[in-house]
Amino acid sequence: MAGNESEQKGASAGDNGERSAWSFIIRGMWRSPLGLMGVTLTTVSITLMVVGLAFDIMGLIQNPYANIFTYMILPGGMLTGLALIPIAGFLRRRQWHQFGIPRAHLHINLSDHRHRKFLIVFIVLTVINVSVLGLIGYEGYHFTDSPYFCGVVCHQVMAPEYTVYQRSAHAKVACVECHIGSGAQWFVRAKLSGLRQVAAVMTDSYSKPIPAPVEHLRPARDTCETCHWPDKFHGKKVKTMKHFTNDNQTTPQVTEIALHIGGRNPESGVFEGIHWHVSKDVQVEYLASDNRRTQISKVRVKRPDGTKDEFVKKGEAKAAGEAPEWRTMDCIDCHNRPTHVYDMPEDIVDFGFLSKKLNGAIPGLREDSLTAITGKFATRDEAKAKIGAALIDLQTKRNPGEIGKYRQDLTNAGLYLVEGYLANCWPETLVEWGTYQVHLGHRSPDYGGYSLSDPTFGCFRCHDEEHVNSSGKAIPQNCDLCHDEPKM
Repeated sequence: MAGNESEQKGASAGDNGERSAWSFIIRGMWRSPLGLMGVTLTTVSITLMVVGLAFDIMGLIQNPYANIFTYMILPGGMLTGLALIPIAGFLRRRQWHQFGIPRAHLHINLSDHRHRKFLIVFIVLTVINVSVLGLIGYEGYHFTDSPYFCGVVCHQVMAPEYTVYQRSAHAKVACVECHIGSGAQWFVRAKLSGLRQVAAVMTDSYSKPIPAPVEHLRPARDTCETCHWPDKFHGKKVKTMKHFTNDNQTTPQVTEIALHIGGRNPESGVFEGIHWHVSKDVQVEYLASDNRRTQISKVRVKRPDGTKDEFVKKGEAKAAGEAPEWRTMDCIDCHNRPTHVYDMPEDIVDFGFLSKKLNGAIPGLREDSLTAITGKFATRDEAKAKIGAALIDLQTKRNPGEIGKYRQDLTNAGLYLVEGYLANCWPETLVEWGTYQVHLGHRSPDYGGYSLSDPTFGCFRCHDEEHVNSSGKAIPQNCDLCHDEPKM
């Protein structure tokens, strides 16, 4: 009994003023540079996190880098400081023999009011730290998953994709819903890939332009099809296209076609139309000859009745050094730019005449507008400064006697063309007209025209009459497979 009492007196400060082992450690940490650093780093980090969180919630800060500091850097500083405190205590305890302090066992005596006070303070501080860190972690998770983070933080890299995303049909869909989807596995993979991309940005070693299609993109069945259902029968959809010519700038040529969207026909119970390619009872695979998937060497088809077929394009071979990789066709193979859609120069000019932003009464304006907007510029600033001047110069040479009459219209036309260029071209990152082609239909990459012969994009990558099976049957290129004239 007497021995236990003496141990308690040695382990805690008694009436004679002796210090306990805990007292030596806690008081000593304030005299230790490492301990002082840990306490200071923790206190400063948690204070700034609370302030930054409050400013962000109230909308007082719109700078993405401030949020990076709040949600990513400061939590790291807080955790580092919390780790330094016990490390400093451990190192302090190891130094006791230098000062002749006995290394008594550390224990908590709840009968001692000082131990109880210490324990209560420790629990309160722990609850505060965990609560703040949990809230910051939650907000940080949503911040790093936001389109704002993806598009603004890496502004130099993602400016083209973020700009066209904001005007797309998916502008209200977060980037991560398509690029990552649900589930922890793909979330972790995306964050690890993000670290590699951050390193590439910091060393300026990232690809210019960003390669397309995106490597290791999650299958469309896990992302796109959470909202879009290919099995749903859509029947036909009438599409109207309006196009002006150099000879007629006031009345557009109107083309209407009925697209066979297809799906499972409720009357026949079979899949038909364009969406037949991705129906659940059909499997279409292909072997591309290039990384951009514009040259297709082979196509394999498994039909609903279980029959299989393989079509081979003569003369096509896998590039040297590349292992053959079969890909199962999904939504992205046709809708390869479902969100990041870049306009072509003819689209912009045609819309200008349609919306009256370009005056169709000015002779030669369409041709000169295309010439001005497709000029070669080293930077966006150069384009902004020269496109309008180039248009006026071309019109001055074409119509020297009427340039004064249309001066204001030409000035407005120049501003419109500049706006169209800046919304689609970033020469600093080699994103120019036609850099990213659309595989829907068979639009030609030469500024928006239509082609029936170029097989390097769209439907004609496979439907070219050149992919032949063992019996000599080719994948057809019949127009009525996908569309026909709408019936009135």
